[in-house]
Amino acid sequence: MKIEIRQQSYTGERPLFKGTALKIYDSTFSDGESPLKESRDIELYGSMFKWKYPLWYAEDITVRNCTWFEMARAGVWYTHNISVEDSAIEAPKNFRRCSKVALKNVSFPNAAETLWHCKEITMEHVMAKGDYFAMNSENIAVDDLTLYGNYSFDGAKNVEIRNSHLLSKDAFWNSENVTVYDSFISGEYLGWNAHNLTLINCTVESLQGMCYIDNLVMKNCKLINTTLAFEYSTVDVEIISKIDSVMNPSGGVIRAEHIDELIIEKDKVDPDKIMVICKSN
Repeated sequence: MKIEIRQQSYTGERPLFKGTALKIYDSTFSDGESPLKESRDIELYGSMFKWKYPLWYAEDITVRNCTWFEMARAGVWYTHNISVEDSAIEAPKNFRRCSKVALKNVSFPNAAETLWHCKEITMEHVMAKGDYFAMNSENIAVDDLTLYGNYSFDGAKNVEIRNSHLLSKDAFWNSENVTVYDSFISGEYLGWNAHNLTLINCTVESLQGMCYIDNLVMKNCKLINTTLAFEYSTVDVEIISKIDSVMNPSGGVIRAEHIDELIIEKDKVDPDKIMVICKSN
């Protein structure tokens, strides 16, 4: 049976260090680092973190209707099996080197350097604002992410994103095995140096987007205000809008309604390796 803690206020370093089998309600963790470091089997409801490093090296954590204030930075590191729902996380640099992270109805108004080097992540109805979101993380499933921040998912692997809205320069750089469905993506230099990037039923806006990609697949997508696309990429793309300009794809097939400017420089790419099919050209 778990011990219940209600409406307590904690200060000082490590007040519940190595806490085990606790249900914590409506409590406040104020000045003092690492209040729940190395804790196990913890449930938190309606509680607040106001200082640094609240959940490090923890395991089997359930969080509902809780708040991380701005100074609760670097809040969850080296933690395994944590579920957070209906919560606000104002602090940056959260979730690093964690595994089995489940986020539902969570807002990250300052998500700088959040979700780094994590594994087995699920996100549902998440809002995040900040640069370098989800860098070098892997095995990620996302549904309804609204992201405002550059350099997202850099180096990420095995990612599936659905029904999302990403405003993110340099998204998916150096990534591997990323598939995005039914989403809107806006940002310069989308996807550079990626391997196996697939976009299905997506709308994209990008300057020099989708370049230097090994195996880019696009199905039933729109490219709006997108110029100098596909440079040095191998492609199999179906675009149901016009494309403003395409520059030096290295191979594959491009299908589009129309291409305003097609740049193929024979000294840089082999034209025989590229097929371009346009309905109105």
